[in-house]
Amino acid sequence: MAEGSCSHRRSAFSPGLAVLLSGEEAKVSPQKTHLVSYHDEIGHQAVERTIEHILDLPHKSVVRPPGPIDAVFVRSVLRNQARKLDLDWDKCIRGYRGSVLIVDKGSGQSKVVLDDSSICGKFRSVRGPLLVESSAPFSSARANACVWKGKWMYEVTLETSGVQQLGWATLSCPFTDQKGVGDADDSYSFDGRRVTKWNNDPKPYGQPWAVGDVIGCCINLDAGEISFYRNGTSLGVAFDRIRSVEPSKGYYAAISLSEGERCHLNFGSHPFRYPVDGFEPMEAPPRSWTFTTYILRCLFRLLEVQNLEKSESAYFEKLRRVKKFAPLQELFRPISEAICAEFFSAIEMSQGCLEYIAWGSLTTFLLDVFRAREPHDFSCLDQVLDLFLQFPGCSSLLQELIVALSCMCKAAPLVLTECPYSGSYPFLALVCHLLRHKDVMLLWFNSEDFAFSFEGFLTRKIPNKHDLQCLVPSVWWPGSSEDEVSMTLSMTTLSDAIKKIEEMHRELCSLVICFIPPVSPPQPPGSVFRSFVQGSVLKARGGDHRMVVNGTYNNTVLVSLYTVILHLLSEGFSMDSSGSASSSKVNCGNGVGFLHKGGKRKFPTQLLFRNDAYYSIIPRIGGPPSILMHHQFDDVEDEVQWDEGCMNDEDTRVTHTTVQKPCCCSVTDASIDLRYKESARYVPSTSKVPCKPMPDRTAHVAAECNGRSLSDEIEDKPSTSTQSEIEYGYQALHNLESMPMTTQSSSEALKEEELLDLMLLLYHLGISPNFRQAFYFMSQQSQSISLLEETDRQIREKSCAEQVRRLKEARNSYHEDLVDCVRHCVWYRATLFSPWKQRGMYATCMWVVELLLVLSDSKTIFQYVPEFYVESLVDCFHALRRSDPPFVSPAVFLRQGLASFVTLVVKHFDDTRIVNPDLKDLLLQSISVLVQYKEFMLVFENNREAINRMPRSLLSAFDNRSWIPVSNILFRLCKGSGFASSKNGESSSSAIFQVLLRETCIHEEELFFSFLNRLFNTLSWTMTEFSMSIREMQDKHQVADLQQRKCSVIFDVSCNLARILEFCTREIPCAFLMGPDMNLRRLTELVVFILNHIISAADAEFFDM
Repeated sequence: MAEGSCSHRRSAFSPGLAVLLSGEEAKVSPQKTHLVSYHDEIGHQAVERTIEHILDLPHKSVVRPPGPIDAVFVRSVLRNQARKLDLDWDKCIRGYRGSVLIVDKGSGQSKVVLDDSSICGKFRSVRGPLLVESSAPFSSARANACVWKGKWMYEVTLETSGVQQLGWATLSCPFTDQKGVGDADDSYSFDGRRVTKWNNDPKPYGQPWAVGDVIGCCINLDAGEISFYRNGTSLGVAFDRIRSVEPSKGYYAAISLSEGERCHLNFGSHPFRYPVDGFEPMEAPPRSWTFTTYILRCLFRLLEVQNLEKSESAYFEKLRRVKKFAPLQELFRPISEAICAEFFSAIEMSQGCLEYIAWGSLTTFLLDVFRAREPHDFSCLDQVLDLFLQFPGCSSLLQELIVALSCMCKAAPLVLTECPYSGSYPFLALVCHLLRHKDVMLLWFNSEDFAFSFEGFLTRKIPNKHDLQCLVPSVWWPGSSEDEVSMTLSMTTLSDAIKKIEEMHRELCSLVICFIPPVSPPQPPGSVFRSFVQGSVLKARGGDHRMVVNGTYNNTVLVSLYTVILHLLSEGFSMDSSGSASSSKVNCGNGVGFLHKGGKRKFPTQLLFRNDAYYSIIPRIGGPPSILMHHQFDDVEDEVQWDEGCMNDEDTRVTHTTVQKPCCCSVTDASIDLRYKESARYVPSTSKVPCKPMPDRTAHVAAECNGRSLSDEIEDKPSTSTQSEIEYGYQALHNLESMPMTTQSSSEALKEEELLDLMLLLYHLGISPNFRQAFYFMSQQSQSISLLEETDRQIREKSCAEQVRRLKEARNSYHEDLVDCVRHCVWYRATLFSPWKQRGMYATCMWVVELLLVLSDSKTIFQYVPEFYVESLVDCFHALRRSDPPFVSPAVFLRQGLASFVTLVVKHFDDTRIVNPDLKDLLLQSISVLVQYKEFMLVFENNREAINRMPRSLLSAFDNRSWIPVSNILFRLCKGSGFASSKNGESSSSAIFQVLLRETCIHEEELFFSFLNRLFNTLSWTMTEFSMSIREMQDKHQVADLQQRKCSVIFDVSCNLARILEFCTREIPCAFLMGPDMNLRRLTELVVFILNHIISAADAEFFDM
């Protein structure tokens, strides 16, 4: 924004009060300090002097009228100022007339837009003519304005961060489906995806860009240079000595986008976010801009003086006693109404200025009034809003303001020095308070941009590698010489900023949930929020309804929605009388979130049988919905009910109502905070180590799980606000909970079970990819530390200078990768692994595991369960298990709340009702991972379902598709039972399951022989593949890493299979000695084949290598 990008915010009232208190500005503008410097005038003509200060007029320029000082008098003074500012605008606009040519093609002579006749490919208008998306493989276009002298710029806000070429081109540059901006002589562009500048030939330039970046495209025709800016930071001169052009045949702003890329162009239709000194927008600002900006500053000074009177400060009391200002009680109303009347009159008279003012001076004014940092001035903002709403033109202005604030949220980066009130926080805090006014909320809901702006408010700007260098300037890992304290402080600061933004997201969504639209037929609370979430999911999945997010949709919207719903279901929240969302704390005992309520649980089965556009195309466990719909399910109950923990034995049952609480409710706040603060120092490793024992459950935590309803608890909470609910026309959320949201009185009411359903889908689409990225960087961090340590060791041992030089080059590369990984890990810990989120995720896993086990008892209902229920559960479970630092000790992770997860995976990895084999593989892989750890193996050994089903099911599942995960599981179970195994046994082996496997093989001979035949076939195939891979590597002088990894994997798999066969021969010798002759013959052939390859000269030498 012109008057500023909101990168600098005044801590309280800005210029006027600072002048009055410090006098600093006296050196620059003496007329602004006369109210405190003219001692000879104290007590005389104070009203006129006060008006001069408010209207920023010279000393003694206001003469008291014969009659009273009213709105007519003030408006006459303001109109005189308007005429002077008009003359200044005329001088400013003269520079455009000789330097810019705008070709008017129906959009208005002064409007700069894309020229439809120049388009090659196809652009889709997302909102207005300047937010565009390419719907062709490669689309290019020029603006309808050109420049030939002077210094000009335009801004592009990136809605996606793929291949886009932004820059300048003349009319002589052709656009084709292969060539765009930068692919001709007089055509210049920058592409941040490829970090390249283009002028016929590409050359490295600039920084990688990210979604939400604002790219400034500047051309200095006086110096013959083109340069680019990223979020206000210069990327340097990209092109110099560009060719001069004749008047009216100049350079056009031009863009080229690959398919699906989207950007928001600003040629001057609203103030720049990051203006560059000396460069002008191609589109001139509207005539009324300077006057409306002046008017708003007058209103701001009026509010200052009013607050000066209200202040209880002793210093302000002294000013009042010496009568520096006249009392404004009687004058405030006429002055404020006159200012607002002139403001809206100027907007009405100036065509097309509303957008410019809403995005610029109005936003700056409201942020100055409200204050971008806490404590916010709610009363002043309410006063301004009440003044504005008296005028008819306010509606469209406020609607445009909300759109502007939402777009600013998209492009607001986190700045370390401004945290925690950084990023989108100032805009969110402002809009949340505006929307608490029922008239503003209704205006927003009725606008065409409701969904568009709601998405914008929930969007987060994610930093890339270059941004993280500023957010985490110092990195540390064990053994490094870097500043550990600095990195820890950076992580804490980022966490606090993200916490503030998430609080605002919750408050915004709570307002939408509570909002009851005045439509017929009446809609229940939550219907607007439900529709928005479902619409967001449909948009995210794209036209082909994939179960992944398409490239044009901002994934952070889904992440924000998931975070809001998780907090609602886990922590619970109410709307206090001031309208802000407040959580029931983890250990306050003031309320119980839905996920933590003990006792009876229920789930409406109608959620699974919906046939709307949002749900009907979602894959189900039993197959596509189009096939399942032909099945009969008349006897299906409306809801299923169960008691928490009913799947477990009474002696091992851990629920929210038992003495021993689940992990999510047995960790104290103190231990959580300590663990979170230490997380910056935690370095993930590939092998898990046991955590410290958890502290004992405290009494105040136990109070949370007392089974009382959330509405009952919140009723007891006193309000700390002085504002009334009636004033804003909203029901508090605790009142909402006693309404249809949690009852069956209306089938359309938003229920907590439906929110859980939505949250699981949001996790699948939005959160799961983030966790995969986080664990990738954690894994890379561990690997990079190992490589760095190994390289340092080799450098110390090597004496050859050339070898040392190469090692140092490699070390620099490893160090750079490690620093990048550490920064990304800090970011993901701050955003994904906050304690309350882990607590909520754990409770979600408990709830969904029990739900799936209950539903599995009904064949029909279980078939209709969406696949994403299982996928989200498994992914969430392992995200918690792998979190660094761990959420809880592995020793209690399963036993203290999630023992039924073992029941689920064992019971259903071979369930014939599950049609998708990938889903079965997911469950098998979960078993394969868990049985690697002794703590988890103990849970399997004490699980009734695992004891009864798992050995036989594993033997049956050893087929052409699932043999790898099954062999991994069997290998883990059989470890320690070989001919040369340690007598102490393996850490993750299981004597219990070895006995069970042996008994199953003996008693079910047909099943065992079938398994043994497949085992021989598979082992023969893997050994043959291994042998061939060795030959290929021996024949090549240089072995590729991929080939070496392939050979290593095949070797490991072959060893696992051989160990399983070894277990069979040792534990069930009768199968070979007394069974079919084929078993013994194949065993002999296999042993001879393996020995021949191991002891042959060539192979033996290769093994040594």
